[in-house]
Amino acid sequence: MYSDILVPTDGGPSVETVLEHTTDIADADGTTVHVLYVIDDGAFLTLKDDMKTEVLEDLRSEGERAVSEVAEDLDADGFEVETAIRRGSPAETIVSYVEDAGIELVTMGTQADKYTENMLGSTSQKVVTKSPAPVLTVNVAEE
Repeated sequence: MYSDILVPTDGGPSVETVLEHTTDIADADGTTVHVLYVIDDGAFLTLKDDMKTEVLEDLRSEGERAVSEVAEDLDADGFEVETAIRRGSPAETIVSYVEDAGIELVTMGTQADKYTENMLGSTSQKVVTKSPAPVLTVNVAEE
């Protein structure tokens, strides 16, 4: 049904729950799953310049670990996988990737802790409202 699905990951274990839903929806014979890690550059803007380089390298290493772990799982299930690491605002970067790569569905976790008050986390809420592709959110707050 979908030929290109995006799974953004923050490197945490909750991506496993998102992957369960993704692989239930996707067809291993015709779907490419894109795995994206976004380095949130807003997280280190207040650091001194000499520290920014080290933090950026650490975050890039974390991103490489995160996307390769997810890619290995998907590859073992027979999916074609593309990985990417981008830098910027997470929601804006995810939406930009959706547009640039022709993504047809985004599957992502949401970590809102007060589900009845705020049904989606801030990043997932922004992606849901701005993405040109449908977004499946998986509540992973309790994990």
